[in-house]
Amino acid sequence: MLVGKQREHTSMLPENSSARLRHHLRESIATKQRVLAECEGAILDAADVIAASLGRGGKVLLCGNGGSAADCQHIAAEFVSVLTQDYLRPGLPAIALTTDTSILTASANDFGFDGVFERQVQALARPGDVLVGISTSGNSTNVMRALEYANGHEIATIAMTGGSGGKIAGVAQSEIRVPSSVTMHIQEAHITIGHILCDLVERVLGTAK
Repeated sequence: MLVGKQREHTSMLPENSSARLRHHLRESIATKQRVLAECEGAILDAADVIAASLGRGGKVLLCGNGGSAADCQHIAAEFVSVLTQDYLRPGLPAIALTTDTSILTASANDFGFDGVFERQVQALARPGDVLVGISTSGNSTNVMRALEYANGHEIATIAMTGGSGGKIAGVAQSEIRVPSSVTMHIQEAHITIGHILCDLVERVLGTAK
């Protein structure tokens, strides 16, 4: 394993690779610093909403597209499995609506892709549950429609977006808007926020062993 030093051979990478690496890391750090400065209250509010729902026997559903779909699966896994072996606790109910290709393709084929998450929320969510919609641009119509359906059916809604919040701005009851317009840095912040949400919620509901 190489730690902090380069291999001794002719590199295929361009000469500015080190500068690009450093720029990416610095920008990612700067984005997270802005999250700390601007989003603390929103993150704490979202954690409180999730903890209250799970404490009443509810569950968390998550939806998003592309990299945000992967974040949904990642965050759901942290809730259901465990965030860290240093704090073992019972599994917490979370479902990523992005994982079942049969449901996604059947619903998209029958009703259109814009309704794939709304349909699952209608089928799976119950009053008192929480829907977390993740969209870096805030312009994912299928995420917005799922949030709107949830709002009308006593399901708490949390949006994780970036930039201006896009079309989703103001739709969810709670919104964590990462202050960046760069998709990859928004995604990097989203998964960090997902880890924080799980950490805060499990300390309320989990039982350390």
